[in-house]
Amino acid sequence: MARRILAGALAAATATTALVMNSPSAQASPPGTKDVTAVLFEWKYASVATECTNRLGPAGYGYVQVSPPAEHIQGSQWWTSYQPVSYKIAGRLGDTTAFRNMVNTCHSAGVKVVVDAVINHMSAGSGTGTGGSSYTKYNYPGLYSSYDFDNCTSQVNNYQDRWNVQNCELVGLADLDTGEEYVRSAIAGYLNTLLSYGVDGFRIDAAKHMPAADLANIKSRLSNPNVYWKQEAIYGAGEAVQPSEYTGTGDVQEFRYAFDLKRVFNNENLAYLKNYGEGWGYLNSSVAGVFVDNHDTERNGSTLSYKDNATYTLANVFMLAWPYGAPDVNSGYEFTDHDAGPPNGGTVNACWQDGWKCQHAWPEIQRMVAFRNATRGEAVTNWWDNGNDAIAFGRGSKGFVAINHEPGSLSRTYQTSLPAGTYCNVQNNTTVTVNGSGQLTATLGGNTALAVYAGKSSC
Repeated sequence: MARRILAGALAAATATTALVMNSPSAQASPPGTKDVTAVLFEWKYASVATECTNRLGPAGYGYVQVSPPAEHIQGSQWWTSYQPVSYKIAGRLGDTTAFRNMVNTCHSAGVKVVVDAVINHMSAGSGTGTGGSSYTKYNYPGLYSSYDFDNCTSQVNNYQDRWNVQNCELVGLADLDTGEEYVRSAIAGYLNTLLSYGVDGFRIDAAKHMPAADLANIKSRLSNPNVYWKQEAIYGAGEAVQPSEYTGTGDVQEFRYAFDLKRVFNNENLAYLKNYGEGWGYLNSSVAGVFVDNHDTERNGSTLSYKDNATYTLANVFMLAWPYGAPDVNSGYEFTDHDAGPPNGGTVNACWQDGWKCQHAWPEIQRMVAFRNATRGEAVTNWWDNGNDAIAFGRGSKGFVAINHEPGSLSRTYQTSLPAGTYCNVQNNTTVTVNGSGQLTATLGGNTALAVYAGKSSC
C-alpha cells in the first residue's frame, strides 16, 4: 500500500476535502424538475455547448452527459477515451478551456452536466497520451506507480468470484487499488477538479469492478459529497456482485430495463409492460437510471439501437412516458465497425450529417422530454391494452400516451383522465380532442404513437 504525499495541483485540489469523511447520502435521481439526460456520446465539448443552447435547453432536457474528459491513449477508436493516462483535461474532445466553456454554456441554457468518469482503471499498454504524457501500463509519472494497482494482473474471468471481479483487470486494463488511501485521494482530486469547473454529477464507469465501500469513501472526499452519482453496475443472475450494493451512494444503471425492453418489443407483447419496473424485480425507481441503449449495448446487440428504426423510437417514447427511473437518451453515430471512433473527431456540424444519428433530436423522442417534464410525479392511470402490441395509459390528469406496435392501423376511443379540450399530439403535430367524459378518439398507424399533455393545446 503506497503512502505518499500528493504533489502539486493534485494536493491543492484535495487538501481541503481530504478531511470530509462524512457518509454521502444517496441522490435519488437527478435533482431538479427535469430528469432526462441526453448522452452525447463522443461529441466534442464545443459541439455539446452549441447543442445545449440550440436544442437541449429549449427541449427541456435537464442534463447532458459528456464522454470522459481525461487524457487518454492515442487512437481513433471510441474506446481510447476509456483508457486514461492522466487526469488532465486533455482528451480528443477538448481541453480545459473548451470543457469549462461547455459547462458554463450548458448552465446558461438551463442544462446540467454529468461527466462519464473512468476511475476503475488506467490503460492496457504504453506510449504517449493525447496530452503528451508518457506512460506504461503500471506507471503514470506524477500520478500512479506499480504500487497503486491491484496485485491480480490477469483478466477478470469469473463473475461468481467477488475478488476476481473487483481486483483483476477488466479486459486487460491496469486495475487501480481503490482500497488504497493515495488512490482514493488521487481520484477524489480529479473529481474535485471537475466539480470546481461546475460539473453537476458523474456517471461512474465500471462501478461493479470497485467495492461499493471504496466508492462511498471516494465520494465522501468530494467538495460536494452529495453530488449526483450514477453507477454502471450490470446485473447478472447469480453473480457475486449485485447492483443493489451500490444504491447507498446514488443511482445505479438498471441494465435489465434495457435488456427486457428489447425482448418485449421484438418477441413478446407490449401488454406485458403494465407493471414495468419494480414489478419486474428491478431496483427501486428512485435510484434507477434507465435507458433504451447505451454506447456499449448498441454495439454488442444486447439492446435495441438506432438500427431498429421505428421500434427503437417507440421504445424511447415508452421510456420517457413511463414513470420509472431517470432516463438517459443515447445519442451517437452510425457504425459498421464496432471500434470506429466519432466522425470528424467528435465535431458535430449538424445533426443527421456526417454519420451523426442525434437520437436525442429525433422529433418523436425529443418532444417526449417536455411530456415527461409536464407529467412528473403523476401516477399511471387508465391503462389499456389489446393483449398484444397496442397499449395506452395516462399520467394522472396531466398526460396520455398510446403506442401501436402492431403492423396495421388502430382506431379506437380511449378513456383518459384529461380535462376536456383540444390537445397537440406531439408525435405528429396534429390536434386531438378530449370530450367532457375524458374520451379521446384517434387512429394510429402501424408503429406510431400518440402523446398529449396539459398545457400543450396547439401544435
